[in-house]
Formats: sequence, structure tokens, C-alpha cells
Amino acid sequence: MTTRQNIVNFIRLSRPHFLLGGLLLFASGAAIANYLGARIDPGRYLLGQAFVTLIQLMGHYLNEYYDAPLDLLNENRTPFNAGSGALGPDGLPRPIALYAAITALTLAGTIAGIMLLTGDIPLLTWIFGLLGFFGSFSYSTPPLRLSVSGYGELVASIVVAGFVPAFSFSMFSGDLHRFILMTTVPLIALHFAMMLAFGLPDYASDLKYEKRTLMVRLGWDMGMRMHDYAILFAVLSFVAAYLNGLPNRVALGGLIVLPLALAQIWQMNRIRSGFPPNWRIFTLGAVLLFELTAYFMTLGFILS
Repeated sequence: MTTRQNIVNFIRLSRPHFLLGGLLLFASGAAIANYLGARIDPGRYLLGQAFVTLIQLMGHYLNEYYDAPLDLLNENRTPFNAGSGALGPDGLPRPIALYAAITALTLAGTIAGIMLLTGDIPLLTWIFGLLGFFGSFSYSTPPLRLSVSGYGELVASIVVAGFVPAFSFSMFSGDLHRFILMTTVPLIALHFAMMLAFGLPDYASDLKYEKRTLMVRLGWDMGMRMHDYAILFAVLSFVAAYLNGLPNRVALGGLIVLPLALAQIWQMNRIRSGFPPNWRIFTLGAVLLFELTAYFMTLGFILS
């Protein structure tokens, strides 16, 4: 295998399209802090974002390492589920993922050390950072291995869509605010729906090889309904947030993506009714629903 192919496979292994979510969510917390009057220090922002991205990468690499044997057997892989496909006989050796995870963790620890030396990072920020690290590390790694416990999808959603904005906001403000709860609750629900959407193409393979994800534990029918309920809960929580003072331009961002939310529920109902699924379109829709919502909400705070 050529050096160019190895580089391409390593980029695939890193799954950069998922890193966009971490960028948006960290920006969301900072945008809310700025809206409320906090000063955004560029150096601190870059350190915080680097820490979040490196923890994300560590989680990606560990997930690839531990799930690689079963991912190779999945016939419904898309760019968003069943691993990157970068490991295996035609790709990179499996230990590369473990070495990459160790490297990402080492770099994240270095960034944390630099932040510690500055001496002015709030305690609340460290708490969210440590909780985020623990959730990311434990998602695929024994002994907890949350991804097959039935709790992994919810924990991942809380970590990514909840802790990352809270980590960012507290880094610049030193505390929390009701706007963090108003924005993260619908995002957590949409991320949870996205995780369930990823589990559906994997369902047959996971069931066959006894990988006990939440979708397998719930059963495909209940898992599909849980996906729809999560999206509806996100919409209702967004409406409740608006009624309780969420800025108009942020609320407009939620309104813009409402058709995509309805389209995602429609796709799921077609699959439930027996229509042949297009897994690539379905999983892409789940990603776009989550990331566009995060983007427009963040933009709303920046423009308000």
C-alpha cells in the first residue's frame, strides 16, 4: 500500500465529518457567553477547541479499534455508521487505531496541562472536561464499554451535545446560564435520534453477532419509534425554550430546520412500512438535522 493510500485511510479513520459537530458545539457555548457579555479570548478559545477535538479523535480511534472485527462484517456501511472501513486487510493495521488514540490522548493531556498552567480556568470547566473525557473513553473501551450497554447512545449524546457547549460557555463565563439548558436539551435529543438512526442499518449485523446496542435491546420497532419521539421532543423543547426567553434569531434557526426534522420522521415511517431504505440518505439526513440545528442556533446568538 502506498504512502498516499495510507494517508487517505488515516483521514477516513479520523472521520473528519464528525469533528464538525465538536467545532459547532464549542462555538455554540462561546457564542452564548459572548451574547451575555463575556469576553472571548482567542488563545483560550483555541486551547479549548483543541482539547475538545483531541478527545473526539481519541473516542473515534478507540471505537474503530474495538469495533473493527464486527464492522468488517457489516454490509450496510455508510460514511456515518459501521465504522470508517479504514482498518482491515485492504486498509490500515488495526493497532494503528490504538496508537492514534494514545497519541490523541497524550496531546489532549498536554493541552490540559497548558490550560492548568494559566491558572484561571474555572473549576466548572474542568468538571465538564473530565466528564466529557470519561464518557468518550468509556464509550467503546472495556470494562464499561457503554456502546453495548444500552446506555452508550444517551451518554454520547449528553457528552457531545450537552457537555461540550457547557465546557465552552463555562470557560469564558465561569458559570452556567439557562440559555445553555435551553439550547442543549433539543440538541441532545437530536443527537440521540441520530445515534438511533445510525443503529438501524447496523441492526441485522449487531443482532446476528450479539452486539447489544440500544437499538438491539429495544428491538427495531421500538427503536424506530424512539427515534421519532426524540425528534418530536427536540421540537417541543425548542418551543418551550422560545416561550421562556430564547432570542428570536435563535428560535428562527430552529424553525429553519423543522422541515428536515419532519422529513427524517417521514423517512423512518417509510422504512417501518417496508419500503426499501436508502441508508446513505437516511443517515446523512440524521447528521444534517443535528449539525444544521447546532449551526443555526449558534449563528442566531452571534447575530443577536
